[in-house]
Amino acid sequence: MITANQITGLILAGGRAQRMGGIDKGLIPFHGKPLIEAAISRLKPQVSTILINANRSITKYSHYGYPVFMDETPDFSGPLAGFSVGLKHCKTPYLLTSPCDSPLLPSDLAERMAAELEGNNLELVYASSKEEDGKVWAQPVFCLMKSSLQDSLDAFLSKGDLKIDRWFTELRSGTVVFENTQAFANVNTPEELAALEKASQ
Repeated sequence: MITANQITGLILAGGRAQRMGGIDKGLIPFHGKPLIEAAISRLKPQVSTILINANRSITKYSHYGYPVFMDETPDFSGPLAGFSVGLKHCKTPYLLTSPCDSPLLPSDLAERMAAELEGNNLELVYASSKEEDGKVWAQPVFCLMKSSLQDSLDAFLSKGDLKIDRWFTELRSGTVVFENTQAFANVNTPEELAALEKASQ
């Protein structure tokens, strides 16, 4: 059985946040504290250690006491660039990724994804959410993967492809569907932030 001490958590805070006016999303206040603090407190019990992927505000992020790594590829090349740097610095057999702007991520994220990965002999498992209307949406930045996938990802990125779901199709991958629609709510606009604060009081 995969346990928390075999998993490294990677919080992705490397994006440009254009729809938030370009401010650094992980540092936006949520219930009075930076968003990333909510992500850290949700992830911490599920993993042995945490890494942060950020491309600016490095000093502010390093105040949390975790290593902060910048993308090694230029121009904000999306979550896969973050995955790549996370895999490079991951010292455990598994890496669990989560964005910095989903403060209500499931407390059983690692446990359920690990069961799926192990039970079906997969290399990578991503989360999906089920909306109230029954629609299922992939949440591909919430991922549990084997840390041995670094070569596969680097080869994929070297082709210039940045599409996360395209990389998944090259792997033995699967998904776990979470019923709670709020769990993966993320914050892209000031309006979404206000609505999420209201919903999670």
